[in-house]
Amino acid sequence: MNDNFTNEFFGIGIQNGKTPENLGVLWRSAQNLGASFIFTIGNRYAKQACDTHNAVKSMPYFHYETFDEFFKNLPKGTRLVGVELDEKAEDLESFHHPRRCVYLLGAEDHGLSKQAIEKSHFLVKFKSQLSLNVSVAGSIIMYDRGLNKPRS
Repeated sequence: MNDNFTNEFFGIGIQNGKTPENLGVLWRSAQNLGASFIFTIGNRYAKQACDTHNAVKSMPYFHYETFDEFFKNLPKGTRLVGVELDEKAEDLESFHHPRRCVYLLGAEDHGLSKQAIEKSHFLVKFKSQLSLNVSVAGSIIMYDRGLNKPRS
């Protein structure tokens, strides 16, 4: 029997992804690290050689034209976790991942939109001298979620 107070899920996606290759790598990591679904906002996914597991056909994939459309369709009861190098962001090392959440990453060259930052329930960052490739950043976030840390 499902216990709605302990069930967990998460989705991960990119807002205005810069290159399709990054999407393929992120989706492959998402499939391997337990994501329930994947999504894009703005730029669409296109089949990539780096998505060798064809994750986009193996798990639910959603596409939203705008951030407003995405935000309006967040699964009920989820928290939006923006991943951004921002002074207000919490350090990933001490962050308690929500049981049910959606992780949103921005393109490497300009990050999340101002609207996405403002609407995020949480902002997280991790120690890095400069911004990382979006697929690497997303993989780090999902790996950290898989660690035995308390949930919020």
